[in-house]
Amino acid sequence: MKVDIWSDVNCPFCYIGKRKFELALEQFEHKDQIEIEWHSFELDPNVQTRPELNAYDYLAEKKGQTREWSVQMHEQVINAATEVGLKFDFDQVVIANSFNAHRLIQLAKTKGLDNEVEEQLFIAHFTKGKNIDDRAVLIAAGKAAGLAPAEIETMLTGDTFTNEVHADEQIAQQIGISGVPFFILDQKLAVSGAQPPATFLGALEQAWTTSLAAEPGV
Repeated sequence: MKVDIWSDVNCPFCYIGKRKFELALEQFEHKDQIEIEWHSFELDPNVQTRPELNAYDYLAEKKGQTREWSVQMHEQVINAATEVGLKFDFDQVVIANSFNAHRLIQLAKTKGLDNEVEEQLFIAHFTKGKNIDDRAVLIAAGKAAGLAPAEIETMLTGDTFTNEVHADEQIAQQIGISGVPFFILDQKLAVSGAQPPATFLGALEQAWTTSLAAEPGV
């Protein structure tokens, strides 16, 4: 059974949602028969890469608020991440455009490594405070996931996989996806947001049962 996931590596709840889904998948009886495909979604395609600015200062500037207000707004996200074993360091998070990161994920998809690259980019962005629009960072993330650095370098010097990123985003628009993470199970059952593992597990079981019942002779 296939699970399609729309996500942005700039989105903290996408990383939290990924981990919660994985916790559910570990409990799912048929986990070895689940195929996961990641799809591109840019929450803000126009965001400018600003290595000098961290997440706290960026939100404060964007909303015309104080840094203290921004820190308070991020506390809920940090707590939600901690609950599933993730460490977010918003003091170090670099504001970066995610388009090239999505191109890297599309390259990884051709090798069956999109899940691994997605994880490496989340770690780089939210935990290590790396600039995910930086060539060296993207090459390192791809290499850690199993991609060849030379192939990543070639991709980054051109516009390869640009169309694939836009195609994913067009599909999201057609479906009516306005926020991420967004999960579609067996092309039928949708789950929006970083839901509790129990919710994801229930959705997996429901989609599996429905899929099985639809098979001829069952």
